Amino acid sequence: MTKRLLLQYISDHIGLTDVLGVLVTEIWRLLEQRSVQVIVAKDMIAQIAIALNEKGTEPGSERLGAERLVSALFGPTAASLDDPGIEVYLDRIVHFDEAALSREAMGFARAMHDTGLVSDYHVAFLIRAVDYKDRPLVPEALGLGSTGLDCWRHYRRLIENLIRAAVTPATPQAVYGLAMLLERGVLHHAPMVPVLDRQIHQKVQGRARERLALGFGDAVPPETHLLAGVLQVIGQPLGVGQGANPTCQSARAIAMWALIEPDYLLHLVSQASEFDTVLMQFDGNPINAAEQPAGLAGFGPIDADPVSVLLVSHLDRVYAEMGRLCAGREGDPHRWINPQFHGWWVLRDCAVAVDVATGNLADYDIFLRRFFATYHPHHNGDIPVSHPQPAGIAVTDPNQQFVGWHAIAILRVAEDQNGRMRVYFYNPNNDSGQDWGGGVVVSTSGNGERYGESSLEFEKFLSRVYLFHDNPLRGLDAPEDILNAAIAPVYELATESWASDRLPDGVASRFDPE
Repeated sequence: MTKRLLLQYISDHIGLTDVLGVLVTEIWRLLEQRSVQVIVAKDMIAQIAIALNEKGTEPGSERLGAERLVSALFGPTAASLDDPGIEVYLDRIVHFDEAALSREAMGFARAMHDTGLVSDYHVAFLIRAVDYKDRPLVPEALGLGSTGLDCWRHYRRLIENLIRAAVTPATPQAVYGLAMLLERGVLHHAPMVPVLDRQIHQKVQGRARERLALGFGDAVPPETHLLAGVLQVIGQPLGVGQGANPTCQSARAIAMWALIEPDYLLHLVSQASEFDTVLMQFDGNPINAAEQPAGLAGFGPIDADPVSVLLVSHLDRVYAEMGRLCAGREGDPHRWINPQFHGWWVLRDCAVAVDVATGNLADYDIFLRRFFATYHPHHNGDIPVSHPQPAGIAVTDPNQQFVGWHAIAILRVAEDQNGRMRVYFYNPNNDSGQDWGGGVVVSTSGNGERYGESSLEFEKFLSRVYLFHDNPLRGLDAPEDILNAAIAPVYELATESWASDRLPDGVASRFDPE
């Protein structure tokens, strides 16, 4: 109601056309990041639909952009164009022939893949289509490409069971999650078919059940919300967000497991559902989350996706305990925590830009050269990033003032369409488009980003990195082929921002490029 009154006030006193373009552009910017959580975007679009219906605007690009969003939710196909209501819509399509039903299915798929949003009409159509015998409409309604169609042909029964169990009017985004899961081809990974079948029948017990009900209501059982969340997280791993919680480490772990080892993620989901805990290992010793004190997440977020609501409080406790077990070890504890918390694919050496004891820069020029040698294709033999690597960044505000340390993951390094080398990374913030000052503005689209990725030019990204993982077999010596001229601009960007007060005595604030 507050959003509706605000739009009403704007339209009465300023004029809706004047702000509609800005609002629509912002919604599209957020949707391009393909977040798992889209409730806010859907609510904003609903309020725009009301305002357009009551006030209207002058013809133009602003109205066209708004109507494109509104139609994706409230009228994506010919039979739903006038937003007739679910019951009327279902009565209409009863008499459709196969060609008309096929057009409806493809219309829903186009709108969904265009925006990442799922209409309630799409849900109603898919629930009916899953039992349609004359012609399989599900692949068309999901908009499947070659990989998704191959999964459909091999695992049709499982996919139909997932739709029956997870797709409801209360969980519409499960449709998009399922479509993207199939497009990723994860069902061809041997463990995934049995573990997803197990998830369909998984019961949620005790306090875990209460947390899910608190976060998502009781319109459907917690098991339905959790299965829908599983489909979304595995289908959109880079859409996992930490919400308004200081839990970037746990959000990053969930996203990376969904991307690389979804069967392991579902193993943890099963543990938490049945036993309200997770069991992990550190140096060969078990850590039971239930036996640890509450961490930064408290008893868990409720402003996140269902998988995060279930797991984050446990992961946060395990992560904190790993930190305590590292007390007394030399250097940054992430050297030992990240490989064991995240997985085998994390490189075992750890480069840190600051001295842990003092917080000052330490051998920063060597740190920068090592990053070039590890990740820059022109200096590492053109070796791509095979598995996402955890990294730590020093977040700064638009005035270049230090805000805090933040966990991200390096996904790939490649040239953009303009020939500039960029680092593409995962940022667990719900909105990854940020201005870190000094011309370091994070991009989320328009520079070769895939859905969910953030990117920066290589040197600008490195200027905010304070920790990354490296191969210990590479050696610690700074590579000689990386000239001072390459690292000088990075050094300057860092020491003018987060590291401005971290220079040890006698160290210059500018690096000699000669």
